[in-house]
Amino acid sequence: MIQLKDLPDKKVLKKFAAKYPEADVDSVIQFLSILRIGSDLSDALDGFLCKHGLLQGRWWVLILLMREETLTSTPSELAEKSGVSRATMTGLIDGLEREGLVARLMGDIDRRKYSIKLTAAGQAKLDVVMPDYYQRVKLLMSAIPANHRETLLLQLIQLKEKSSVFE
Repeated sequence: MIQLKDLPDKKVLKKFAAKYPEADVDSVIQFLSILRIGSDLSDALDGFLCKHGLLQGRWWVLILLMREETLTSTPSELAEKSGVSRATMTGLIDGLEREGLVARLMGDIDRRKYSIKLTAAGQAKLDVVMPDYYQRVKLLMSAIPANHRETLLLQLIQLKEKSSVFE
């Protein structure tokens, strides 16, 4: 996926609006800015996780496993909860297993069915990453006064709920 780094300014968008009168220049600038900021935050998180030998996909798998009381889940459940395909989840699990962060537990009856379990090494990795992550999130979020954060979140949720306009 390409994420546009060079966002158009009002001058450029006014040219587009001359050709496409449906264009609301301010709305387009605001929408593209929100997309760009989301992408930049995701990139920043990936940069942070990379310093710990992870990327978001693999990190989310570890977190999803840690949330389970038994530290165990199936690949299909993990794929559904993380919003990726089973094939993508298989690749994430393969990499985590190679590093010893998760283990495959074969089914007793059907050897084709297996679960994924967070290993002690996986938990140790999270025990290093998570305190650093939480400190950084706190620092990042301090850019917005606490009493404005809930309003911002509610507004972003409203946008998400309206995203069906692109369907």
